[in-house]
Amino acid sequence: MTKLSVKFLWCVLLAAPGIAFGQQSPLSPATHTPDHAEATPPDGELASAEDKMSQKDLVGARTILDGYLAQHATDARALFDIGYLEDLSDHDEQATVAYKRAIEADPKQMESQLALGLVLARDGKLDEARLYIEAATLLEPATAHPGVKARAWRTLAQLDRSSDPSRAKSALLEALKISPESSEDTLLTAEIAEASDDPETAETAYRRVLAAHADSSVATVGLVHLLMKQKKYTEAEPILASALERDPADPALNGQWAAILLAEDRPQQAIVALEKLQQTHPADAVVGRMLAETLLGTGDYAKADALFAKLTAQSPGDAELLTGRGKCLLHLEKYPESMAAYQQALKIQPEDEDAWSGLALASSKLKQYATTLDALSMRSKYIAETPATYFLRATAYDSLHQLKLAIEYYQKFLAAAKGKFPDQEWQAKHRLVALGLTH
Repeated sequence: MTKLSVKFLWCVLLAAPGIAFGQQSPLSPATHTPDHAEATPPDGELASAEDKMSQKDLVGARTILDGYLAQHATDARALFDIGYLEDLSDHDEQATVAYKRAIEADPKQMESQLALGLVLARDGKLDEARLYIEAATLLEPATAHPGVKARAWRTLAQLDRSSDPSRAKSALLEALKISPESSEDTLLTAEIAEASDDPETAETAYRRVLAAHADSSVATVGLVHLLMKQKKYTEAEPILASALERDPADPALNGQWAAILLAEDRPQQAIVALEKLQQTHPADAVVGRMLAETLLGTGDYAKADALFAKLTAQSPGDAELLTGRGKCLLHLEKYPESMAAYQQALKIQPEDEDAWSGLALASSKLKQYATTLDALSMRSKYIAETPATYFLRATAYDSLHQLKLAIEYYQKFLAAAKGKFPDQEWQAKHRLVALGLTH
């Protein structure tokens, strides 16, 4: 949600001929309702305040509204206006208080219900926002402008598009009964369809938007994302390439281009694309993560580690980043630092089998075999043993002179390896001979 959400609502109220808040209409909220007998202001003070707000004179508008509210503390129209003024000033808490006061003054004032819901949604308080927006859909606006009621339904559809796509679809249909479909509605239809596991409808909607607005990056990103989910990379690639010709600096498009290159096993080209993108968006953590993971996958551990170090400094509570850095440090043979990164990751995400594996390897390199065995035991709670973990257990037990267990795990390793690890198999067989057994 953006400031434009509530701004749209206020502007619609002022623009509606004959019955807008900015005029002394008998249909204005909170002035002539059955529950409120207060008279229309005699000198047009609210009209003057609203005119000043429309001209961005917030100081002048506040002076008038403060004076008016000192005499008419329960005027819902004035309370809505002061809420909007606070909203324009980025004072969400004060705007919330004012809108709630407007609703207390007149529970049937649809505009304040909707405006409050928009502010709460923008602030991430979605459950609370939904209550007010749902209430707004059950009320009639003070103006004859259809956009206000339709906006309530559309906002409800946006709120529910992922969590309850069926309800979101119903809300959008209600909006379309009131006002014509827009490109934004078609995009919302695509998102709802995708959340409903209906890729055909989603694809049709995205393509409808692009047919009317070929330069829509939002629709392009949505369609390409959908095609990538279905592994239709060859179909997605020309759409994305065309969009990048038009908008070569768009971060979402470039990120998707890199993702397609990675999916098609073209990591070096992906690195070029990601490095270019990082130069123009150095603070973008998503780009940094993609680049760091790609560099790690291609074996450029020093460059990857530099990126992971920066990212973990920015997000010290991100276990995946810490595990990524642990892998880099392990390959760079910086074993104490690698252990520290893995241990920090496991404090945050104890079920991370990759981190347990890495900790076992790093501690083995440092001859901290008790830690190696503990890490392997923890790893086995989340994922099955492999020939590598059998071999690592065997060498740890061997080094700790726990010979019975060493023999057991050398034998398990040889039974599972089946010729795939010739060097380690040779070592295991010779250790069994040295320990008095033959394979």
